This record gives sequence, C-alpha cells and structure tokens, in this order.
Amino acid sequence: MGKKRKPLPAEPVEAEIEGLSHDGRGLTRVDGKTVFVFGALPGERVSMRYTRVQRRYDEAVVEAVLTPAPGRVAPRCSAFGICGGCSLQHLDAAAQVEMKQQTLGDVLTRIGKVQPERWLPPLAAGHWGYRRKARLGVRHVAKKGRVLVGFRERGASFVADMTRCDVLTPQVGERLEALSALIGRLSIRDRLPQIEVAQGDGPVVLILRVLDPPSDPDLDLLADFAAETGFHIYLQEGGVETVRPLPGQAIDLHYSLPRYNVRIGFEPTDFTQVNLELNRLMVDQALDLLDPQPDEQVLDLFCGLGNFTLPIARRAQRVVGVEGDDGLVARAVLNAERNAITNAEFHRADLYGDIELAPWRRQAFDKGLIDPPRSGAWEVLDLIAETGIRRLVYVSCYPSTLARDAERLVHGLGFRLVAAGAMDMFPHTAHVESMALFERHRG
Repeated sequence: MGKKRKPLPAEPVEAEIEGLSHDGRGLTRVDGKTVFVFGALPGERVSMRYTRVQRRYDEAVVEAVLTPAPGRVAPRCSAFGICGGCSLQHLDAAAQVEMKQQTLGDVLTRIGKVQPERWLPPLAAGHWGYRRKARLGVRHVAKKGRVLVGFRERGASFVADMTRCDVLTPQVGERLEALSALIGRLSIRDRLPQIEVAQGDGPVVLILRVLDPPSDPDLDLLADFAAETGFHIYLQEGGVETVRPLPGQAIDLHYSLPRYNVRIGFEPTDFTQVNLELNRLMVDQALDLLDPQPDEQVLDLFCGLGNFTLPIARRAQRVVGVEGDDGLVARAVLNAERNAITNAEFHRADLYGDIELAPWRRQAFDKGLIDPPRSGAWEVLDLIAETGIRRLVYVSCYPSTLARDAERLVHGLGFRLVAAGAMDMFPHTAHVESMALFERHRG
C-alpha cells in the first residue's frame, strides 16, 4: 500500500507573503515549511486554504486578501484562477515587468554570482491580444452540452471553460465561442483534441489536430467557416510532417522587421516568438548592443529562421547562422534569398553534440549572438571564447540557465557582464525572458 496522504488543514490559515515563485505563486513559510499560494502577491497578508500537503512543501490558494499589495488589480478575465494560460492578471502590468527585472537580478546573483555593470530598462509592449502562437485544447463535454476550446486548466489536463481570451490575438481570442460551435457540428468533434494558432503580420492559420479524417460535410463546414472568418485552416493527422492546408487554404506566413527592411517567412509549425511587437523591440535592442560594423564577422548560434541573423547581415560584413533544425535552416536560407541578402550563410548543426568538424568551427569572429532554448548554451561557451568573439549578446528564455552560463563566461572565460535586462514576452505570466551583453577583457 502507498503512503497515506496527509489530511489538509480544515480551516484557512493567515500568512504574510514573502516573495513570488517562478510560476507566479506567492511564497510564504508556515512553521518553517514553504507554502506556494496561488493568487497571492509579495507584501500581502492573506487568508489561504491548503490544497495539497507534501513532504517538502505545501500548496494553497487565497481565500481572502487581508492586506493587498500596492500593485494588485482585478483580473480582466473571468476564467483567471481556473485557466492555466495566465498567472499574474491580478498584478498591475507595470508591476509585472518590475517583478521580472527583479527576478533576473536575484537569479544572476544567486546562481551566477554576477551582476551587470548597468541594467537595461526592461522591454515591454502591449499587454493584451499579444499571443500570435498558441496551442489550444479542445474537448466535447456532454454534461455542458458544448465543445470547450481554450487553454488547459491550471494544474490539470482539462480544458478551461472560457468564451473569450484577452491574451490571444483578437482574431482568435474573440472567436472561441464560434470555434466551439463549429467543432460541435463536426462528425469528428470527439476526435479533435487540439488547435494550434499561428499568425505573422497577416491572417491566422488554425491547425486542427484530427485523430480521424473529417468527412466531406465536415470539410464543407470548415471551408465555410474559413470564408466567413478569414482563417486559413490546416489539418494535422499525425506528426508535424502531416500538416497540410485544406484545398485553397495555403498561405505564406511572414512577419516584418521594418528597421532592417527584412521580411521573414515561416511555416505554421515553425518556432517564432509569440509576441510580434515585443520581438521587434528585442531585435532592435540586440542589434544596438551588438553594434555590428561593416568590417566585422558575426556568429549567430541557435539562429532559427534568421530572426537576428538577417538584420545583422544588413550591418556586418558577414554573418554565419547555425541551427539544429533542418527545416528552419532551409527556410533561413530562403529568407536570405528573398531579402536579397548575400552576406549571410547558414549551417545545420546539433549545438549540444559534436561540432568539432563543422566547417565554421575554426573560423574567427568579432562578435556573436546566441538565442538558446531553456537548456541554455553551456555546451558552446568554450567555442565562443575560442573563436575570438569579444562582444556577445545572449538572448535568454530562462534566467536560471542564463545565470549559470554567465558564471562560466565571467569567472571562467574572461568576459564582463556589461548589461542585462528583462523582457516581457509573455505578459500576465511569470515567464521571464532576458538579454545580456558580455564583453571580453582586453589583454
């Protein structure tokens, strides 16, 4: 028999909230034990109800806010607290940005044992209607008499019951009920678990994940819905290689970076930043920090579609982009051709694997930019130092791995952490993106 779960305290408990966790929950300690409190903010005194008791920590939700934090606001969405798409709608948007900057500083100090010589002002753009990439759950719930379309519930696999979403691009967020009604009329409504959203500067693509092929009447309904809404509908019957548009629905997705006269095309399932407005600010800041000159060679690792590579090419003598995904490399090459950029070259390489024989491996570079996934860039830090790069811009989607890598760059490889700052790529969530500038000591 397994261990019996400890009973939950029967009555609410009052507590002072000391901080915020990485996922946006308040942090407190009760009798020396950490408690994560959903809906609580630092500096507040709350009455909380326990929801889970574990050996190392407990979990709770706010029953009542006894002393509110200065930045507390009423959540805009009626599904907040149930839907897992947002965790900080109860905190003023400006305070959210300040909190992310503070989180970055705390992590750099605690893990990296470093602090920047100067702080970059945090980057922020629009706080609502910003999500142009998303994966929505779909579930026909007989007891509710309808199909639910939206993000998953917080801490559960159920689809949240929501009729609109204010963080999604409005073309989708304001049409959840219409999507629900459409799917409810399909013969495969119980065999359609997911919709993926993709949008650049223009129309929205919806990728319907289908476990059974739609019938001819289903296809007619989908075509009518596309004509009515302006959506472009694709189907996915298996892996990503099975994604295909319905007849007449194919579209060339793209987004522009106007400051560099660059237009970047992408496929609906390609990785692109969810927040297009913030992405433009991010690229601008990265180029300003990197400051590529007409006589310089630049290395861009984890380059994806060329989001940074192609703007760099407008200013540098030559730029080399390296990416692990074959499809992204192919589209980066195509994007360079379509933008008439001839001084950018792209290579496919697993940057976490053996790259000793890569053709670009022994070349010298003046400057570099890296934009790694959550796991960070530890495996390429020595390579960066060996290439002679003297200025490095590090774009991070996870502050803990940035801090770990910063410790190595500063204390092991002779770089200074010149500047750093947070970026609010995902407003109303606790997700922290950031950017750091490193420069090598001259000697």
